[in-house]
Amino acid sequence: MLNTRTLLIVDDCAEDRKIYRRYLLRDTHFAYEIVDADSAETGLSLWQQMQFDAILLDFCLPDMSGFEFLERLHNHNSKNQFDTHSSVIMLTGRGDEKLAVQAMKKGIQDYLVKQNLKPDVLQLAVRNAIKQSCLQAQLSKKNRRQRLIATTALRIRESLDLEQILHTAVAEVQQLLKCDRVVLYQFALDVAGEKIFQSIETNTAEYKSLLNSYDIQAVGENHHWQCQGAICNIYAAGLNQTPNLNEVFDAEANLIVPIHLSHDGRLWGLLVANQCPKINHKEKIWQPDEVEILNEVSVQLAIAIQQAELLAQTTASLAKEKQLNEFKSQFIATVSHEYRTPLASILAAASTLKQHSDKLDNSKQQRFLEMIEEKTRHLSKLVDEILLVNQMELEKTKFKPIPLDLLQFFSELMEQQRLTSDDKHELTFKINGNCQNFWGDKGLLRQIFTNLISNAIKYSPDGGDIEFHLTGKETEITFSIQDNGIGIPSKEQKNLFQSFSRASNVDTIPGTGLGLAIAKSCVELHGGHITLDSRIRQGTKVTVTLPKKQN
Repeated sequence: MLNTRTLLIVDDCAEDRKIYRRYLLRDTHFAYEIVDADSAETGLSLWQQMQFDAILLDFCLPDMSGFEFLERLHNHNSKNQFDTHSSVIMLTGRGDEKLAVQAMKKGIQDYLVKQNLKPDVLQLAVRNAIKQSCLQAQLSKKNRRQRLIATTALRIRESLDLEQILHTAVAEVQQLLKCDRVVLYQFALDVAGEKIFQSIETNTAEYKSLLNSYDIQAVGENHHWQCQGAICNIYAAGLNQTPNLNEVFDAEANLIVPIHLSHDGRLWGLLVANQCPKINHKEKIWQPDEVEILNEVSVQLAIAIQQAELLAQTTASLAKEKQLNEFKSQFIATVSHEYRTPLASILAAASTLKQHSDKLDNSKQQRFLEMIEEKTRHLSKLVDEILLVNQMELEKTKFKPIPLDLLQFFSELMEQQRLTSDDKHELTFKINGNCQNFWGDKGLLRQIFTNLISNAIKYSPDGGDIEFHLTGKETEITFSIQDNGIGIPSKEQKNLFQSFSRASNVDTIPGTGLGLAIAKSCVELHGGHITLDSRIRQGTKVTVTLPKKQN
């Protein structure tokens, strides 16, 4: 079956129009739908109403010349931004080389002399004109599409905020493709490396039950993406409602393209254009150029996402560097303050022993040696704490869980504390529930306990009871340390888990402000949490909850 093409013949001579029609209807390459006009005005009016593949134009018309017709044609196209491309073949009763050159410069496809016209010449000229029209239409369509995509890309990339980029993208694509809805799915991973589902616009729980396994195929592509379990964040535009995932992935009315980040080859997510059959009452057949548009937009969107992620990474790195610089400053301040007193005591004791040992009896010499040992141990503990905090700040602390007998472990630690504490403090150990089957890092767990119990003793200068409660449940254990010491002002409690942070009421009680920061980091490495409850002059209770076994 021959392709049908539409032609417009503008000629005031009826006999010439019949000849052109007769010649063209003999063409074996195309079937023609031919429309006649006997004046330029009539021809222009028909051209505005219909889409023609080519125009046969007589140079000498009663109401205007062929050149004036061409000018009116071009002006109307430019003014109304018509995307029409009708190649024009000019016919004249006399051969004029200058006229032919002038006509070609004005954009006609061919110039034919009526006296020399033969069927095969006219047929070939019209076929070439139609071919030229098609090429011009394709080029114009491509240029227009590129302009639209460029404009869309500029709008998408106006912001470096990822949330803003994604919301702009779905709105712009919906406008570009004139579709009912655009949905953007972002794949994400949880801490265990499993794909998770989150939504910024909807109730997450509503979709978790729907997401089991989807085999998603991009239109026009021979690729599949298997999405196991709950998978992604959703950004949607259109219809003012949340997309049903079963409908989105099962409907044939969807155009789905992947969003690949070029710098690491990661499949970031999917861009889905949806035309709802229930609204339009017919199935949407996506055209190749629409597929190409969505693919090109996904490339531009991937570039914008990469830029936003790079900015976020740079910002995070700068924040981390600032944090490390602050840590160094605090470290220097702590060293200069907390190390000066014990070092001065050690120096004084050592100097006294060196210069006056022959004048000191054994008991005094022993006291000076004990002082040196005590202060040295204190300095060693400070160094260990600062090194541990530095490791945690750099996220280099390793977590090595093993099965632990908590009753024996904490009993031994409590006994060690009783041996080193003075007579003013009474340490008690209370146990409830099932504390078996616990896995933990022995070193980190010791850090938690010793820092919390030493704080309880240190900040209870008047002595009193210090209670350690251990409670075991089915999947977790909880322990708390309660003292009756000086307490912590309520406004300062939230900051005490930060490195080098101390309460304003500690007065002359020595300390670095690292104990709670270390304890918190060790707790979080176990996957647990730590809380603090305190009242001024009534004491402090610190509670730690840890899972029995980490996932």
